Amino acid sequence: MKNKIIKFKWVLIASLILSTQYSCSDDILNTLPLGVAVKGDLTTGGFEATAFGLYGKLRTSNVASWNRYWLGSIRSDDAAKGSSPGDAAAEGNVFDSFQYISTDGISTDYWNDHYSLIYACNDLINDVDTSGLTDNGTLVNKAEARVIRAFAYFDLRRDYGQVPIVANRIVNVTDGIKPKSTIAQVDTFIIADLEYAIQYLPTTWPSYPGRATKGFANSLLAKLYLYQKDYTKAYAKCQEVINSGVYSLNPSFKDEFNIQGNNSSESIFEVQQLITAANVYYSNIYYVSQGVRGTGVWDLGWGFNIPTTNLIAAFETNDPRYNHTILTSGQDDGGYGGGVLPASPPLDQKYWNKKAYTEASTRTKYNQNQNNWENIKLLRFADVLLMDAEAANELGNSASAISDIELIRARARGGNNAVLPKVTTTDKSLLRDAIKHERRIEFAMENERFYDLVRWGDASSFLGGLGYQNKNEFLPIPQTAIDKSGGVLVQNPNY
Repeated sequence: MKNKIIKFKWVLIASLILSTQYSCSDDILNTLPLGVAVKGDLTTGGFEATAFGLYGKLRTSNVASWNRYWLGSIRSDDAAKGSSPGDAAAEGNVFDSFQYISTDGISTDYWNDHYSLIYACNDLINDVDTSGLTDNGTLVNKAEARVIRAFAYFDLRRDYGQVPIVANRIVNVTDGIKPKSTIAQVDTFIIADLEYAIQYLPTTWPSYPGRATKGFANSLLAKLYLYQKDYTKAYAKCQEVINSGVYSLNPSFKDEFNIQGNNSSESIFEVQQLITAANVYYSNIYYVSQGVRGTGVWDLGWGFNIPTTNLIAAFETNDPRYNHTILTSGQDDGGYGGGVLPASPPLDQKYWNKKAYTEASTRTKYNQNQNNWENIKLLRFADVLLMDAEAANELGNSASAISDIELIRARARGGNNAVLPKVTTTDKSLLRDAIKHERRIEFAMENERFYDLVRWGDASSFLGGLGYQNKNEFLPIPQTAIDKSGGVLVQNPNY
């Protein structure tokens, strides 16, 4: 079993390695496999190697790299640009101050790489459909492509609103030129992909951690239904995931955000990262770009995506999650083994994202300061529990909502009932506020806050002072995409 897991992880994270953001040495290029599955690693699907490539593309593209937190975290009241004042100052204006421009590089790369991933999914789906194969393994491979495509469209839908639906193979450049579809049409397309995936994906992959599962498809569908405010369907999908018996909270909130948390019982979907025993890296800059920006032993990264004082003030007194979310210059790292950080100054920032921080022993193990080994958590079971609580409360089922919240808070308090009291109110409005608070604290710095504020209708109230306007719910369509379409693709309103 262990050998199978190691083999698959090599295949999964090495897929499309030539497009990774790290340069490849001759030693890496001589390491097998390099983006195709090795015979003996495959199951029964006729398109297994191509399916593996989709997971690699998630990691090596801007779909799950630092672009993700610029859009989901820095745009919120939880986080600011960080780094040094002059580093990426223009991007800071775009995302910290809502000065959106259609030529922004981070947004353009995010858009382009999402469509590149969609096109790769379309290729696999088309190949399956034209092959005539109907064995279960091949249908599973198709389901993997459809759930990943749904995930990509879900991102685009909440970042840009109306977007083109491209479901065909791209042979000529013009094949990808489509007008924008309505949000309702995009949602319908996503739902169809997810329902297919739910039908064919396995519940678990015991020998192949990291592959898409039925739980991932159900969880993503629950989240889409929440965006639609269809609480009955959202609750039903959350209940399917909860009652599957597959998932549970990682007993340690701290460990969930370290190498020990990779593919834990809480993992619903995460992008695989790894440093091999030979110090070959299969990772991207997601965590590297968020590490403490310092020198010597404190050169842990580039220092972007830092907590705001607004977020810090939102924590309840003595909430243990604070010490695993906020890292403070001039203070001890609080049990992570690194000792006392330098003060600010000389460090550029007072606070850092501790979910990107790592145990000193792990840094020593790899002889590497920067975090290239923690998987990128895209969806975890805690999210399903709080989505379930939100839907249950809106449906008038306060008992279920309170039970979900208590699971989250019990894990956070770690048995010390004095530090984090139970939520007991059954008043719908007060319970709604408690759920909003819990989501903010539990997922702080994890790219959920901006989207939550928008879908709750709270963005203007919380972000208006930072420059947010109603049009800023969606980013402008990248100008390069509009230009390439020859005017078929039109800009979002008021840009």
